[in-house]
Amino acid sequence: MKLIIDTDSRTLAVQSGAGERTLDLYSREAFEILSQQWVNVGWDQKYPYTFSWMGRPVIQLPEDMIRMQEVIVQVRPDVIIETGVAHGGSLIFYSSLCKAMEHGRVVGIDIEIRPHNRKAIEAHPLVDRITLVEGSSTAPEIVAQVKALVAPGETVLVILDSNHSYAHVAAELEAYCDLVSVGSYIVATDGVMLEVADTPRGKPEWATDNPTFAARDFAARRPDFVIEQPAWPFNESGLRQNVTHWPGAWLKRVR
Repeated sequence: MKLIIDTDSRTLAVQSGAGERTLDLYSREAFEILSQQWVNVGWDQKYPYTFSWMGRPVIQLPEDMIRMQEVIVQVRPDVIIETGVAHGGSLIFYSSLCKAMEHGRVVGIDIEIRPHNRKAIEAHPLVDRITLVEGSSTAPEIVAQVKALVAPGETVLVILDSNHSYAHVAAELEAYCDLVSVGSYIVATDGVMLEVADTPRGKPEWATDNPTFAARDFAARRPDFVIEQPAWPFNESGLRQNVTHWPGAWLKRVR
């Protein structure tokens, strides 16, 4: 696809295999096309690596964090389970939301929690709502350990943010889906891999080996889950499409 931005004429020319069309530069459709290109270039420039939350690197697109906040406030989970700890910024973010709501706690799982990251997380003022579990998120003994941390009847939200290969995400979906409460979600993050496979930092195999396809195939065989972007509680703009690293990520349990 070729895009030509003309700020004088206020147009966006879009050339693709389907032909050429010209859009109002300030239209909703032009915004959505340019937003996707911004996401792709920003990913290649490691833009999400420039953010922290209360002192810890978070490695997330801020818009995805805000959308997650909207869902957490709506669902009010008793337990938020996240696979993938890294520097701990996401865990601190979720813990801060739980503290603000005076409700909920967080479980973080990682195959390796590096000592300096563990030390920083455990020294953080919000650690009282965080439990760290070290080990492979798909290992049966780790899955059993995590499930033992959830009491019967508790509302659970699961976020998958560890190894983003199709096979690993598919295994995580199967391992943790039964914990997800009706009306809550299991979120297969970073499906942006599908969109950025042809960028300099991408890999061609990401066109099929990605979390979005794992989520799609999971939903196809599980009628109790649907892929559904959570409704935005405030949307004066009327926009339909999220600026996101998580396309097709939100698997809602419907029964």
